[in-house]
Amino acid sequence: MVQVNWHTLETDEALKRLESSEYGLAAARAQQCLLEQGPNVMPETRSRSLFKMLLGQFTDFMILVLLVAALISGFIGEPQDTIAILVIVLLNAIIGTVQEYRADRAVAALREMAVPDARVIRDGEAVTVATSDLVQGDIVLLETGNIVPADLRLIETEEMQTDESALTGESLAVEKNEAVLTEADLPLGDRSNLAFKSSMITRGRGKGVVIATGLNTEIGHIAELLRSEKSVKTPLQKRLTRFGRYLAMAVLAICSVVFIAGLLQGQPVMLMFLTAVSLAVAAIPEALPAVVTVSLAFGAHKLIRQNALVRNLPAVETLGSVTYICADKTGTLTQNQMTAELFFVDGQRQTSLSEVDTQSPLVDLGYAMALSNDVEEMDGKPTGEATELALFEAAFSAGFDKQKLEQEKPRLAVIAFDSDRKRMTTLHQLDAGVVAYIKGAPEQVLSQCINASGMDGIIAFDSEKVLAEAEQLAQEGYRVLALGKREFDKLPEPVASAEIEQQLTFLGLVALIDPPRPEVPQAVADCLTAGITPVMITGDHPGTAMVIARRLGITDNDQAMLTGDELAKLSDDEFIPIVKKIQVYARVSPQQKLRIVKALQLNNEFVAMTGDGVNDAPALKRAGIGIAMGQKGTDVAREAADMVLLDDDFSTIVRTIRSGRRIFDNIRKFIKDTMSSNSGEIWTLFLAPFFGLPIPLLPIHILWINLVTDGLPGLAFTAEPAEPGIMRRPPRPTDENIFAHGMWQHIVWVGLFVGGISIASLAWGISRGVEYWQTIVFTVLTISQLFHSLAVRSETASLFSIGLFSNLPMLGAVIFTILLQMAVIYMPLLNGIFHTQPLPLYDLAVCFMLSSLVLFAVEIEKFLVRKGLIYVNTYNRVSNGG
Repeated sequence: MVQVNWHTLETDEALKRLESSEYGLAAARAQQCLLEQGPNVMPETRSRSLFKMLLGQFTDFMILVLLVAALISGFIGEPQDTIAILVIVLLNAIIGTVQEYRADRAVAALREMAVPDARVIRDGEAVTVATSDLVQGDIVLLETGNIVPADLRLIETEEMQTDESALTGESLAVEKNEAVLTEADLPLGDRSNLAFKSSMITRGRGKGVVIATGLNTEIGHIAELLRSEKSVKTPLQKRLTRFGRYLAMAVLAICSVVFIAGLLQGQPVMLMFLTAVSLAVAAIPEALPAVVTVSLAFGAHKLIRQNALVRNLPAVETLGSVTYICADKTGTLTQNQMTAELFFVDGQRQTSLSEVDTQSPLVDLGYAMALSNDVEEMDGKPTGEATELALFEAAFSAGFDKQKLEQEKPRLAVIAFDSDRKRMTTLHQLDAGVVAYIKGAPEQVLSQCINASGMDGIIAFDSEKVLAEAEQLAQEGYRVLALGKREFDKLPEPVASAEIEQQLTFLGLVALIDPPRPEVPQAVADCLTAGITPVMITGDHPGTAMVIARRLGITDNDQAMLTGDELAKLSDDEFIPIVKKIQVYARVSPQQKLRIVKALQLNNEFVAMTGDGVNDAPALKRAGIGIAMGQKGTDVAREAADMVLLDDDFSTIVRTIRSGRRIFDNIRKFIKDTMSSNSGEIWTLFLAPFFGLPIPLLPIHILWINLVTDGLPGLAFTAEPAEPGIMRRPPRPTDENIFAHGMWQHIVWVGLFVGGISIASLAWGISRGVEYWQTIVFTVLTISQLFHSLAVRSETASLFSIGLFSNLPMLGAVIFTILLQMAVIYMPLLNGIFHTQPLPLYDLAVCFMLSSLVLFAVEIEKFLVRKGLIYVNTYNRVSNGG
């Protein structure tokens, strides 16, 4: 479709181009256009079936490696391991599918914001048609409360205002008229003669010709952005994919080395083949996908209780990597509710109308605010235009009850607001006479004032001083209204603005603003402490945006703000280098929001985008993690997001970031634990032949150790509390290796240590000539790994300081696993299956003593870390945070 700047065309020209007229389209013509243009709907994206959700869980590289391992296990005659691996993989898939299904059900995925029908003129008559049947050229009738069914060029308006906050981010209702505009490249929020699909008529009525339907509307363009924008892989997904590939290569190398070493020692070929393959299977942490999924699902479940609904499971952990939060101002950082915050009366600013005596000029101002509006009670709640609601609420909270006052001062007449006068007047009956209350734009009201109300009664009026105060308040980000009154002996005839709205007594200025949410400044401070940079992105005016940014503590530097017009003039090469210096964006379009997110990502920043409007949806989808508002947010935004804040509370994000960091820390602890344990098994099998010792373990021993020490203890890591100072350290780099911060060094030395004590126990058993030497090694390896699980519960804190009972699931898992090991050693039925023999009490005690050395060795390592003697560069970011 050819791009037309409809706002620059006269109404007659617009109708001519659309082959329409004030009588609307003929029904036959409308039907033909519908066939040509298609229905006025957004195409639906099919939701995935349960079966496809389940299949999607098997695409992870680690899962594919495990399935290959299960196949090999079955091929070499170890069906119990095949079954164990398949059960774990299936459990992982079911948990992931259930979470995805619940999230889809929890979010009402309305693909379009539309109304079922619309009033149009066809063949010269007003008729009701389905919104989906609207076509270009249709004349649509609008009145207060209607949702605009398509993009319209207005041809008639009567005191009409629309709420476009979901589309443009503008928190105030926008005045609409049919007057032609001359500037072609105006932002959407300034195109006052257009009404956009999905916006709402908050006041007045009007008539417009349809200029765009379906995907050609402004909201449709956003839908197209959503369809073309691909989601970004999370840091955890990237790390685990990389980890799986490296591990697969390492496993092949281990297989080869152990197999060749055994053959050189003269061991049977089949035994060495089974041992090498069993060791390779054991080296793969098959519990890892389950532990990761359970960690994320467990975290997601806890987050629901903290009012955060996770729609995309990896998003739970992703929060720990966030370096920038790009937050939409309206409804996210602010309340999306205009509030009367300051009152300028008798030359002074006041913060409240409350507790005033009857002589105070604030009383007259309170009467004017309460009475001069069209707010009505509906279902026990006041409803009306945002500015009037703000005046009504401020007056009501100060004791000026409109319902009661109208009984004392009943309304006689009203002169409605219009865009030329920019004033509204209501006339009320007094005991002796009539009073007119006038409110409107300061320049339009003040010019008609001849005196003012003060503490000493009627006083002289300094128009220049009051106008300067109004301009100062506007610069501070407020929307300013002036109020005045005039008294008459009787109701003027006729009731006309020219006769009534003059010779006024000035009552005061009211400064309105969409104020910050009270909890947000602390949340912003917490973000800064955690090394996260908050950025405000809004379609609102620059002055208002900067005021809110200062109040929230985002920035007080005017140079850190960029407007949409300024951004449009910058090329990508100019913008990308400076994007990290900008913390406030004003008057930006949806496409520019997307550009900001992409520019930050090109600077290797991991971006979270919060928002509630339709205009936020493409950026929500593109961001590393998209966070939508659950209460005031739109369905389109919720559909595009990874997470939904059920309470619309920005501070909830801080709690979710803490949870994300804790979850990733716990996943790392599991990897550290399982890879150290597997390393111990590898070193034991690899080094024993070089000391002239027999193969220490049978394949079934290796598979048992891997199953019981990675299983329940691994899952118990998901319940580990957060590390001290977790929110006083910077975000981890998105490209950081999962083995960073001393992990690979730990895996190597612990593996060697466990291998050393296992080989020592083997030598001790053989030197004594006991037949159960293999059971000794088997027990030492199993129990030492349980002691290691307890030791690595914290990166730096001692187990003796955090206590055994701070993670009861872990304590229970360790005790239960020990009981399972005792059953394998002492139950005759299991002796035959696992080729074990009962150990005398003395030998069992030695096994426990040797195994406990791992705990004390790791405690010494953590002591050296706390003292800054090892891994200094690794842990200083944690220790500095406390």
